[in-house]
Amino acid sequence: MNLYMLDTNIASHIIKGDIALVRERLVAVPIHRVVVSSVTQAELRYGLAKRSYPKGLTTRVHEFLIRVKILPWDKDAAIAYGDLRATCETAGVTLSPLDLMIAAHAQAVNAILVTGDKAFNMIGDGFRVENWTTS
Repeated sequence: MNLYMLDTNIASHIIKGDIALVRERLVAVPIHRVVVSSVTQAELRYGLAKRSYPKGLTTRVHEFLIRVKILPWDKDAAIAYGDLRATCETAGVTLSPLDLMIAAHAQAVNAILVTGDKAFNMIGDGFRVENWTTS
């Protein structure tokens, strides 16, 4: 059974509840198959800090993070990152450093990366990605 790693943009859509299709796709997956990278956790926390921790949003982020498993970025993710970054550079694929870390983490745990960012589609062979923002 597949493991789904939510990218930060998908986590944000879930937290905001602004795209019904994302919510529908999420509830169709057993919650124990849904994970986020600690990198996504860091990005969500940064977003709160940047906005001075608005009460409603802070509560929604907290509620989201206690319901999904947060995987630590570990040595396997670091190994995958080195290989993936080299592959992307050779292919001319440009991702932000944090996006590349999340992609490598998904690859390291053999998860499907769930994202609305089309740049991940350019990574190539063997990288599994799904966009839950479109049908």
